[in-house]
This record gives sequence, C-alpha cells and structure tokens, in this order.
Amino acid sequence: MTDASFRIESDTLGEVKVESARYWGAQTERAREHFQIGGARFVWGRRLIRALGLVKRAAARANAELGTLPDDVAALIVRAADEVVAGTLDAEFPLGVFQTGSGTQTNMNANEVIANRAIELAGGRRGSKTPVHPNDHVNHGQSSNDVFPTVMHVAVVEALRERLYGAVEGLAETLARKQVAYADVVKVGRTHHQDATPLTFGQEISGWVAQLRDAVDGVRQSERRLYALAIGGTAVGTGLNTHPEFGARVAARLATDLGVPFTTAANRFAALAAHDALVSTSGALRTLAVACMKIANDVRLLASGPRAGLAEIRIPANEPGSSIMPGKVNPTQCEALTMVVARVFGNDAAVAFAGSQGVLELNVYKPVIVHAILESVELLADACGAFDRFCAAGLEADVPRMTALVEGSLMLATALVPAIGYDRAATVARKAHVDGTTLREAALALGVLSADEFDRLVVPSRMLGPDAG
Repeated sequence: MTDASFRIESDTLGEVKVESARYWGAQTERAREHFQIGGARFVWGRRLIRALGLVKRAAARANAELGTLPDDVAALIVRAADEVVAGTLDAEFPLGVFQTGSGTQTNMNANEVIANRAIELAGGRRGSKTPVHPNDHVNHGQSSNDVFPTVMHVAVVEALRERLYGAVEGLAETLARKQVAYADVVKVGRTHHQDATPLTFGQEISGWVAQLRDAVDGVRQSERRLYALAIGGTAVGTGLNTHPEFGARVAARLATDLGVPFTTAANRFAALAAHDALVSTSGALRTLAVACMKIANDVRLLASGPRAGLAEIRIPANEPGSSIMPGKVNPTQCEALTMVVARVFGNDAAVAFAGSQGVLELNVYKPVIVHAILESVELLADACGAFDRFCAAGLEADVPRMTALVEGSLMLATALVPAIGYDRAATVARKAHVDGTTLREAALALGVLSADEFDRLVVPSRMLGPDAG
C-alpha cells in the first residue's frame, strides 16, 4: 500500500494511522489492535449495528429538538445513521465481543463511522472532525454506559419480535393440527419409562403445544421489562452533561420509529449497574429451550426403531443416517434442536453470571450479555423453524402399532380397580405378565371376573378422563 492508502486520525492518546477507505477512526483502530480475542465480531452483529444506528439517530433528533445540537449537524448525523440502520455500513463495524465491558469501543466505533460519513456527506474530509465531531456531536448528551444498554434492549426486542415468536408459534400451530388429527387415536401412556394407563395421541401432543405456548408467553412477559431504557443516565446514572428531557425524548423517538412502548428507566442507576431485565429474558429463553428439549426427546423416543424401538410414530427421512449401515435413518432434527438447547443453556449460564457482576455504578459485562442472548434467540428461531418444516409437519402416527400396544398393555388393569380392588387387580396384572398372557386370560384363569364383566370394565377408549359414574 502507498501512504495515500492511509490517513492520520487522532484521539486523546495521540495519532493513529487508519486506512483511508475506512469510516472508523482512531479509537476503533486501537480497539482492532488490542482486542483480537476469539476472532469473532458480534455473531448477530446486524442486530446490534442496526440498534446503534437507531439510537444515534434518535439522539440526534432529540438534541436538535432541545436546541443542544445545530439543526444542520443533526441532519447530517441522521442521514449517516440511516445508512447504519439500513446496513450499508456494516463492514465498518469490525470489533469483537470481547472488549471493554461497557461496550465503549463499539459505541465509539458508531460515533466515528457516523461522524466520518456525515463529514463526507457535507463535502468534508474524513478524519477532520468538522463539521461533525464523533464525541461532541454524535455522542452529545450520551455515555457508552447508557447508550450500550439502550442498544442491548432495542436489539433484543427486535430480535424477539422479528425472529423468535413467529418460529415458535408456527411450530405450535403445526403440532396443534396434529393434536386435532389424532384426537381419537388411543395409545399407551408411559411414566418412569414404563407402561401406564392409556391416553390419546392427541392428548399427548396437546402437552407439547401447551408447553410451547406457555414458554413463548413467558418470553413475551419478559420482553416488557426491556422497554425501560438507560438512555439519559450518561456515565453513572445521574444524567450529567445531558438535557433533563433528553432520555425521555430519545425513548419516545424509538417508540415511534419501532412501534414498541419504550420509555426511560425509572431508576437509571439500576439501568447502568444491573441488567436484571436481560437476565430475566435469558431465563425465559432457557425455559423455552426446556420445552424444546422435552418435545424433541419425546419425538425421537416415540419414533425409535423402526423394528426394535417404540416405533409408534414415523418422522420424515431427510438424510441417510449412517456411513456404514445401509437404510438407516436418524432423528436428525431432534438432535439438532437438542444441541441448540444445550447452547442456550450455556448462554443462559453466561448471562446469569455476567448479570451478577454489576459493581457499584456499572456492570462491565454488557457485550457478552447481549451477544449470548441474541445468539440464543437466533438459534432457537432457526431450530424451531427447521423442526417445524422438516420433522413436525411430516410426523405421522402408526395407528395399528399404537392399537396393538394398547391391547397388550398390562396397565389396563387399572380399570378393574373400582370393581375388584387394587390388590386383586395387581394380582391379575402380575399373572398376565409372568404367564405371557393377556389380562383377560389372566382374570378368567383366576376366576375374579367373567368374560362379560371383563369386557364391560376394560374399554381403553373409556379410560381417557375422569369417571363420572
């Protein structure tokens, strides 16, 4: 490269050489050098970059309204921030997750990119800091300590609404249709991995549907806590160096732009020093992951076989399952979903620990918290969508197999208890098991019931709920 390929930018520590083609400045360049940890940008960086643009745009407009920023400067910042929101400047955000815990480097990355792009729009020279300064103008009335947690909340709310809810609710709807389709198919229930009294396959599926819907409702409940924003608190929560109305106006702008009822946090000291709302959201995502684990494990157990397992259901054969065993097909969507669950559990553990580390006026684990939550949201959305399309939609009951297992079930003896008592019913079940006969044959052999009495008492389709008689 020639010297013309670089320009000199400066910060409070001195001069820094930056590639001329780049919009970032000195502080971003220093961070690129000093935080080469893990080699990963924010994995779901588009979300975070977009949220940075939204917050910086709202801040510029609020400052212009309050008369703390010249209208022409604010307009330039808004134009540049619009490009950040749109994604045209994503390549100008090179920093990784593992940096300063307040997200200062990423906040300054946004300030520098927006300032230099605004300068260019005004016909100026990148790096000149005129007519738009990254700190004095783009970051006016702000601190990384209140900007970054505001960005965290905005990014997570958008991710939940745009990615997660639709994917989970789509899976729940698919399963709800299966619930209706198999409402009358009686099968063996199982507890402790042992045969239990019968239920319908529709009833079994209804448990999955309810669990998913309850879990996603829990995530929605946790989302409401994210509407309270830290903006306006500046460095420690006092709001030093900002207009008293600034935070409320930024929140109102974001609410209008995104259709989300954002407001300012009731206590900005807590908003900077603790991230309990995000910890709660991560916990709700973990609960959703628990539901996904239950459903995936049930499906692969019910589909086990095809000859030596339960084999009560058939799932789509999406790929060959073995490099050595011809014809083998595996429950791969179940396995993918459960691996996602494992990752979500790990992310939640990281968020819980990071959230517990607020010290005095600041929590300095912010980047890893938002990274983990956004990753969990994206993984759960992708995995639920894939499980829906490539497994749940094609799931079928093997009705003859279910019927045969019900007819041979020893736990139908439960229906005998009201007539002959628990102990005698247990004797019938034990004899049938030891002798390898049916319950009916055992009851007749013991002489506890006639054939007509047994047939009247043991009707699997009448064992699916409370007995009013």
